[in-house]
Amino acid sequence: MGIFGGLFGGSNSGDEKKSSGIPWIPLNSVAQLNDIKEVSSSRPQVIFKHSTSCGISRMVLNMFKSSYGLEEGQMDLYFLDLLANRDVSNAVAAEFGVMHQSPQLLIVKNGVVVMHDSHNAISNIKLEQYI
Repeated sequence: MGIFGGLFGGSNSGDEKKSSGIPWIPLNSVAQLNDIKEVSSSRPQVIFKHSTSCGISRMVLNMFKSSYGLEEGQMDLYFLDLLANRDVSNAVAAEFGVMHQSPQLLIVKNGVVVMHDSHNAISNIKLEQYI
């Protein structure tokens, strides 16, 4: 991948999920939303919506990865590839009452979204506050 592919989205083979140091859980099924709500009563759940064809989304994802510093097990982090799972993205918006944007980060505790933001504002979210 050339420099512009890296900056503006390029191809996506799922490598960011494996090499980021973040223990991503792929969010690719509407049924997973029930699990997220249930587990959120004992541990915060994070949903990161990412568009693999959007340069801004790629930039925000890279910023998120570079600032990530939680210890394993503090939160579950779900990675939602919007292009591959549009139905799941729509279900997230409907289930949690948060209008879809991309990129977007949602934090779920006790079955409800306690924080969400999109685009560059994601980098201002301090995950540690929600543990």
